[in-house]
Amino acid sequence: MKYYELICTAYLKKEINFKESFEVISKYISYSMAQDVKLEKLHNSNRFKHYVFGGLLPIEKERVYHKGNTYTFTIRSVDESFVIRLSTLLRENINNPYLLIVETYKKIIKQFFISELYSATPVIVTTKEGRYWVKEDDLMVLYKQLQDNLEKKYKHFYTKEIKSNQNFIQLFELKNHRLQTIQTNNLNNNGKIV
Repeated sequence: MKYYELICTAYLKKEINFKESFEVISKYISYSMAQDVKLEKLHNSNRFKHYVFGGLLPIEKERVYHKGNTYTFTIRSVDESFVIRLSTLLRENINNPYLLIVETYKKIIKQFFISELYSATPVIVTTKEGRYWVKEDDLMVLYKQLQDNLEKKYKHFYTKEIKSNQNFIQLFELKNHRLQTIQTNNLNNNGKIV
C-alpha cells in the first residue's frame, strides 16, 4: 500500500491567527472540492473522505501567520486521482480572501512498518456520548475509539472487515500539559470570519 502527500505552498493575503488557520485551510479545500462535480459529491456525502491535512508550517512563535509570507501545509490521501485533481483545483482557487496556493508537489510514500506516530496538530476524538475526549477521561476509552475508527476506515476503503484481538496501540504518551484549541465553524461560505 502507498499513500500520496500533496505539499502545498500558500501565499498569505491576510494575517491569520494560529487558532483560525485550520478552519481557513479546511474551507479552502472544501471550496476547491466544490468546483468539481465528483469531488463535490464526495465532500457532501456522509462518509469517510480518505484525506487529512496539516497546519501551516513553519509555526510562528507569536502564533500569527503573517500577510505576504509563504507557508506550507500537507494533504494526505490513499487515493491518487483525488490528490491529482485536488492539486489543480487548489491552484485554480485564486479569489480566497486569506490565501493563494502558488505551488503543489505530489509525493508518493510507500507502506512501511509503523513504530511510532506523532501528531503535531490536535487529534480530535469523539466519545460515544457525543463529546470530545479530554485528558481527564479514561485512557482506555481513547484507545478503543482510535482502534474502532481505524477498523471502520479500513473496512470502508478495502471493503473487507478487519478485527483485531488486541489494540494496535502498545504505548501511548500525552505530551501536552494543556489542551490545544482550534476554531471551527466560524467562517461563512465566502471564507470570512463571522
